[in-house]
Amino acid sequence: MSAINVQAIQMRQTRGFVTAPLLERERHLQDLTEWLAAARSGGRIALVGGEAGLGKTSLMQEFARQQRKTRVLWGACDSLFTPRPLAPLHDIARQARGGLLTTVTTATNREVIFNAALDELERAESLVVFEDVHWADEATLDLLKFLGRRIHRTKALLAITYRDDEVHSRHPLCSVLGELPRANTHRMLLSPLSESAVADLARQAGRSTDDLHRITGGNPLFVTEVLAEPTASVPATVRDAVLARASQLSAKARAIAEVVSVVPARTEAWLIKQAVAVDDASVEECLGIGMIRDADGALSFRHELTRRAFQDSLSKLRRLSLHAKVFGVLAQRPGVSAARITHHANGAENAEAVLRFAPLAATQAASVRAHREAAAHYRTALRYEEKLNPEERARLLEALSYECYLTNQIDEAVATRREAAAIWRALGNRLKQGDSQRWLSRLSWFAGLGAEAMNHAIEAIDTLEQLPAGPELAMAYSNRAQLEMLAQESSSAIAWADRTLALAEPWGNWEIVSHSLNNRGAAKLNAGDVTGYEDLERSLRIALEGNLQEHVARAYTNLTSSSVASRNYELAQRYAAEGIAYCEEHDLDSWVLYMTAWRARLKFELCDWDGAGEDAQKVLQNCSTTVAAQAPALIVLGQLRTRRGDPQATAALNDARTLVQLTEELQRIVPLTVASAEAAWLAGDPAAAVAELLPVYERALKTQDHWIQSELAAWLQRLGTWVAAPEQTVGPYALELVGKWREAALAWEKLGCRHDQAAVLARYGGETEKRRALEMFEELGSTLFAQALRRQMRLDGVRRIPRGSRRSTQDNPMGLTLREAQIFDLMSQGLRNAEIATKLFVSTRTVDHHVSAILTKLGVPTRAAALAMAHRSR
Repeated sequence: MSAINVQAIQMRQTRGFVTAPLLERERHLQDLTEWLAAARSGGRIALVGGEAGLGKTSLMQEFARQQRKTRVLWGACDSLFTPRPLAPLHDIARQARGGLLTTVTTATNREVIFNAALDELERAESLVVFEDVHWADEATLDLLKFLGRRIHRTKALLAITYRDDEVHSRHPLCSVLGELPRANTHRMLLSPLSESAVADLARQAGRSTDDLHRITGGNPLFVTEVLAEPTASVPATVRDAVLARASQLSAKARAIAEVVSVVPARTEAWLIKQAVAVDDASVEECLGIGMIRDADGALSFRHELTRRAFQDSLSKLRRLSLHAKVFGVLAQRPGVSAARITHHANGAENAEAVLRFAPLAATQAASVRAHREAAAHYRTALRYEEKLNPEERARLLEALSYECYLTNQIDEAVATRREAAAIWRALGNRLKQGDSQRWLSRLSWFAGLGAEAMNHAIEAIDTLEQLPAGPELAMAYSNRAQLEMLAQESSSAIAWADRTLALAEPWGNWEIVSHSLNNRGAAKLNAGDVTGYEDLERSLRIALEGNLQEHVARAYTNLTSSSVASRNYELAQRYAAEGIAYCEEHDLDSWVLYMTAWRARLKFELCDWDGAGEDAQKVLQNCSTTVAAQAPALIVLGQLRTRRGDPQATAALNDARTLVQLTEELQRIVPLTVASAEAAWLAGDPAAAVAELLPVYERALKTQDHWIQSELAAWLQRLGTWVAAPEQTVGPYALELVGKWREAALAWEKLGCRHDQAAVLARYGGETEKRRALEMFEELGSTLFAQALRRQMRLDGVRRIPRGSRRSTQDNPMGLTLREAQIFDLMSQGLRNAEIATKLFVSTRTVDHHVSAILTKLGVPTRAAALAMAHRSR
């Protein structure tokens, strides 16, 4: 451990007040020691959670202090109005020095910075602490994902502290924690002190223990603050305790404390000296009330809660004055981040300074892909829009809209882009107006508003065609091609793509060329033209060569989705694997989720149902998932649950319908329609199934997508409804529609679609084929299809129909079905019903029913008794 870190930790000690020792944390220190030892054979991650004041920082400082041979690197996130991008990495770089410090302070390419951080971790055994990550900026969260995916290559323990009570399901940190590698990640949640521990601290301080645990909740920070309050009474709040101690300060010491209170994290010695008069006695007074001083002379409050309590006690005029003073110092000092300067300019309500520094801070944030922070800086600037002329305001609104688009804040992206478009219209700037309309088309599509997206696309082209041709017009053409492709209007999509290429290729605008080739290739494949693969592959090559990462992701996505839609599963598996790997490597998480949703569909059709459910759940559990990814994931999950007889299937399909109904895109409507029709038929309502299918089939006949036409026609035929056949049919459906059901079943088998094979045999085959189909449904766990087939076989007069799980029940020594045996095995591993439900992708209610059946079959009243019986039978 470097001397500078030892000194820093030793110096960050409080003076002149009662400090709570690390009571009841021995087990946590032991766990950290074991995890650090394990990291030497492959890096580990420690997630240290707990509410504010529980001692996460104190725990990690004590653990760091114990290290004698392991290097310690420590970085902290701060609570600025808008966090600084990569603030913890800047802290760590200053400690590591060398190449990392040079890269972090000079590079603007995020990949270069991230790889330098990884190189530093690979260089030596390390304890690396990222403190208060609930305040982390987007780039820091991406860095943690980047390091987490590669932690096995290091000998580092990456410790991440955060307030778990602030990390709700929609918090950006939530998805980061969920994506860390489980095999290398350990979790630790700190608990409040026990009543006896609080009583011991009170006795040591010579104070009464009455009501102390109840008032403080056992929170170590609260206990410390209350016991440090000089009066005999116990204050009701930490704020009261902090302010009571602060009242003892002299005027000079209070002036220092006030400056420090408006600066999140550390206040450097040079900043304090330039902002206020400083002497040793005044600093000592500050230390006496619980402030701390680092080795370099920086001052800070011992905890963020105490800093805020002190800051909140100041009058508004005093806070404005202090922020203005700090701003004046920071603005004159080289190397201070624009984000930090903006924080104090905003705190001082200095409009001119905010409008100068906030856009710069946004640009710096965006350069490392901290797009949420970039958006926040633009919002800060727009607070002072009365100081802007219309053109300046429109440009800020456009910048905010773009950052919101990148962070899936689509409603705000649409609203701000509309506002900008109105300004350009009023100014008579038709080029910017047309480009804004094209953007509104794109954003409306992301919001699931298909018709509105097309209206804006048409308006954009009408506006831009009145001007000399330029990139804006070419992109408007390509946007129209994309919408037509998504609507299965293949001929129109190809025509618009050709018009785009005629403009963009002579100019050498390869980004637009890549975008347009992607649209044309996908449209061709929708129409059954396999030369579409050539266009998509070329689009991919151009994007890879130009490092156009979003276009690479889009090319892989359309290659994957087109291959799944045309049942070219071998290609789909290859493209999905390559695409997801690329997007994970480049941290393009929204594209990872979208391709994972398509991979769920791929696995579902190939009857890897556990894998399909796992992929669908991964998509739906991520708080940043877009509508475009949620809808297909919900459809897969709903259809899977339907076949397995889970009552929660309807909820999943209803949620999908809510998302799909506004898109007007057949690529989402058809899978939902088939899933809903299947559910209706299995529920014994074929009329409802036909009602689902018919209007969608009529619409599909107007497109050139022969796969969806064939699928819908086949379903209607199975339901006994006569409809006009498509002009062209494809795949196994084509064989089924002309009565060649044996050949159709064989074709499904060759593709690996065993459930589709069984469905054809069950519908058209004789007794032998139906028995085979029933066996296949049972093996796949398609409970409701098996039940429906048994009913039909009974109506057909078939005798001695297999009773499904009876064979597996006889094979099981306790008489359990395959599903019951699977659930019983998970019960024996200590999993509760909710955990089992998550693992099997069914509802908790379904597991409850199975557990009840298991207990009944075993003749025991409780789970414990059932497990004991199983243990005795081994």
